[in-house]
Amino acid sequence: PSGDHLGFGGVCQDLGKIRVFCRIRPFNKSEVARGSQCVVSHPDEYTITVESSRGLKEFQFDRVFSSTSSQENVFEDTSRLIQSAVDGYNVCIFAYGQTGSGKTFTMIGDKQQEAPGVVPRAFKQIFQIMEENKGRFSFKVSAYMLEMYNERLLDLFVAPSESLSKKLEVRKDKNGLVYVQGAETREVTSAEELFLMFQQGCTNRHIASTRMNAESSRSHFIIAIILESTNLTNGTVSYGKLSLVDLAGSERAAKTGATDEQLKEANSINKSLSALGDVISALSNEQPFVPYRNNKLTMLMQDSLGGNAKTLMFVNISPAEWNAEETVASLIYATRVKAITNSAQKNSQSKEIARLKEIIIQLKAGESVELDV
Repeated sequence: PSGDHLGFGGVCQDLGKIRVFCRIRPFNKSEVARGSQCVVSHPDEYTITVESSRGLKEFQFDRVFSSTSSQENVFEDTSRLIQSAVDGYNVCIFAYGQTGSGKTFTMIGDKQQEAPGVVPRAFKQIFQIMEENKGRFSFKVSAYMLEMYNERLLDLFVAPSESLSKKLEVRKDKNGLVYVQGAETREVTSAEELFLMFQQGCTNRHIASTRMNAESSRSHFIIAIILESTNLTNGTVSYGKLSLVDLAGSERAAKTGATDEQLKEANSINKSLSALGDVISALSNEQPFVPYRNNKLTMLMQDSLGGNAKTLMFVNISPAEWNAEETVASLIYATRVKAITNSAQKNSQSKEIARLKEIIIQLKAGESVELDV
């Protein structure tokens, strides 16, 4: 590890393949009511089998969590990536699956926060790591929060009426790090402040009731946390980005009983997930051209898929026979993601480079600068 590394092992050395965790949710009320059979089993913690109309299908992942796995269990293996983000790496954790498969529960948790998910736990861990290292590093934390709804990027940190009039553009910096020009970025100083800001942003998100889910997410949701750390001994500055993404569910209108407006939303969701599938297919087959620019979602995730991020995907599935077709489709999708290789590199610069950049900013602003000769 480098001299300003915060002492983390494990995932830091695993710079290649995207990791994929599979999580089986418990039966829901509608599945119990229709007397649906369980078609999913996991003989060990890496294997999952599904009894489908085309026979028994078997899949292998980095970890399989059963319907009885707790939120603590799930976060345990995820938490090491939070350290990577503080260390100056680009990290993405995202959830995929059909509508009602438990993605939002995995990422955010229940409404009462009696069983918090990956997002609130990540917030806490960021500030715990910083507290433990405050004698050697100074830190700055900021965040932006977006949803992609009906092909549009919306800023969740501002009122919906204001968000509609804002122009948000997906950009990449010289290091290949994706950022969103025009998005409101807010600085925070505690996990509580970050979570409160997050909750306020969530109230602006589009949700609706469908047959599959009492509160179905009608948009893709992204919160990006920018982590800047300065080594107090040598002045080296590292920049990490933690992207937490709750993708809207893939769905078939006949199953969800969608209204006209919801059909429009579903078409938009399926179109973006299809574009994401095309990117995943191109990357897993090592094709020379990857169609990132076909959709705003794939542009947003460009540094997380085939880019410079350490990426973890949760594929969430239903255990019920009624959903077997969608379950198999999700697991095939996730298997492709597992074949993608990223190249994660630490984002850091020396004290001297940081000083020169500051001088350039001052000169551009027309300020006088004293140069050391």
